[in-house]
Amino acid sequence: MGAAALPFIIFTVLWGGVGIVLPIIVPKGPNRGIIQVILMLTGVCCWLFWLCCYVAQMNPLIGPKLDKHTIMVMAKAWGNELKE
Repeated sequence: MGAAALPFIIFTVLWGGVGIVLPIIVPKGPNRGIIQVILMLTGVCCWLFWLCCYVAQMNPLIGPKLDKHTIMVMAKAWGNELKE
C-alpha cells in the first residue's frame, strides 16, 4: 500500500489555508501579530503531525509477535509444511 496523492493534497490545502490564508485575513488589533503567528504555527504543526502519522502507516515498524507453535499451525493450515 503506497501513498495516495488525494489525501496529501487535501490535507496540505486544508492546513495551508490555516497557516497561510487565515493569518492574512486577521482583523487589525493589538494582538494581530500574535494571532497570525499562532495560526501559522498551528498550520505547520498540525500538517506535520498528520504527515508523520500518514507516513508511519505505510510501513509499520511493529508487526505481530507469534510464537513458534502458532507459526507451525498457520503453516499447516495454509498448506506450507515447515520442518522444525
